[in-house]
Amino acid sequence: MPSEFHQKAHATLDNANLQLAIFTATGRLKDKRVEAIGPGELPDYQELRTQANAIKQHSIDNLDHYLELFERNVAARGGHVVYCKDGTEVSDFILALAHERGAHLIVKSKSMTTEEIDLNERLEHHGLESVETDLGEYILQLAHQRPYHIVAPALHMTRYDVAEVFTRRLNVPNEIVIEKQTALARSVLREKFLAADIGISGANFLVADSGAVVIVENEGNARLTTSAPKIHISVAGIEKVIPRAQDLATFLKLLARSATGQLLSVYTSFLSGPRRPGEIDGPDEFYVLLLDNGRTRLLPDKNKRQSLFCIRCGACLNTCPVYRRIGGHTFPWVYSGPIGAILTPQFMGVQQEPDLPFASSLCGACGEVCPVKIDIPKILLELRSEVKKAETRDKQNRLEKLGFRAFAWLMTHPRPYEMAGKMLRCVGVPTIQAGPLGAWTSQRDLPPLPGRSFREMWRRR
Repeated sequence: MPSEFHQKAHATLDNANLQLAIFTATGRLKDKRVEAIGPGELPDYQELRTQANAIKQHSIDNLDHYLELFERNVAARGGHVVYCKDGTEVSDFILALAHERGAHLIVKSKSMTTEEIDLNERLEHHGLESVETDLGEYILQLAHQRPYHIVAPALHMTRYDVAEVFTRRLNVPNEIVIEKQTALARSVLREKFLAADIGISGANFLVADSGAVVIVENEGNARLTTSAPKIHISVAGIEKVIPRAQDLATFLKLLARSATGQLLSVYTSFLSGPRRPGEIDGPDEFYVLLLDNGRTRLLPDKNKRQSLFCIRCGACLNTCPVYRRIGGHTFPWVYSGPIGAILTPQFMGVQQEPDLPFASSLCGACGEVCPVKIDIPKILLELRSEVKKAETRDKQNRLEKLGFRAFAWLMTHPRPYEMAGKMLRCVGVPTIQAGPLGAWTSQRDLPPLPGRSFREMWRRR
């Protein structure tokens, strides 16, 4: 029986319109990235990657020190830091605060961390209205879908899909002009901003030496989310901390270029506490919820802990030949693509979706484009080994193990190897495709077999 992962992958592969949408959108982002990091634009790109990797390595190796430093500096500026083990503790804190302050409406900026813990659903289950304010996230919230891509959450939807969602959920005429769709969303969201009691954001970086939360965005909705309501709550993974404000220069040069091909995102906000006396805007209360949710489980393994270096740029998704074919909703959790293939098993356990570490060609493209030099292919290989160790030894696994043993024996015995090659050439490609390799060749082209092997040609010469 095919797994749910395989079923979703085949459904995506069979959808020609979806294939076109994914390939076009990721290709556009991929090409823009290449232009933005070219020698004429960023000649020290590789040096910046090395610096970013070193900063992240140092930060994670000294995570306890920098989290405590960050906490002290937030408190010194009138803010509050709360450590949360999981999504339940995050939602419990927000619900208690909302009840105490009499809050009913929450506006929320784009945040993969809050998607990770299903925060909207948790809050709405207890009677709070939580509204996404990023346009893509807002569309998906109306459509009851999760993000398709880390940076472009509604990448898979056409303007006609958006028009149908707006008509059904907002009771507006069917509008397919993109600019008018944006205006419709803005008119609804502006009223939400003005009426909201609490604003919730994520964080791209947490600066330890100043206690600042750094948010990078293009639409400006995060600035309204964090300044208009009286209470601002930032929900951030503990791995987002970096030592100094000076380190941001390295990451900001890499993040936008890797994500969207921009030299710099439109808005970069530094938030470090509630509104001060004399300031005309900003929240009266400022909270930072530092989320673990499985992150500390990665720390003991020095190789796998580099998964926590990720800055959520999405570059690995745009270059991955697997993601570009099977899309984001095939993956079982909010993180998709190569980074999802290593984060999901580590956060949720390798048995949650054992096929996930194998959803890779190991071409290495993801590691080459990663701005913080995460060795994704190496981690995938380690996770594959863990999956195999954890699997029960059923008949299928015994046959697979026997097949690999036979292959290993054949590759180390020249004469039988040569005879096997002759037999395959006699059988022909069509017979091979219809035989045991049928599943493998269903999505791949098997090249024509040569008339003579290399060994035979070598002997003739």
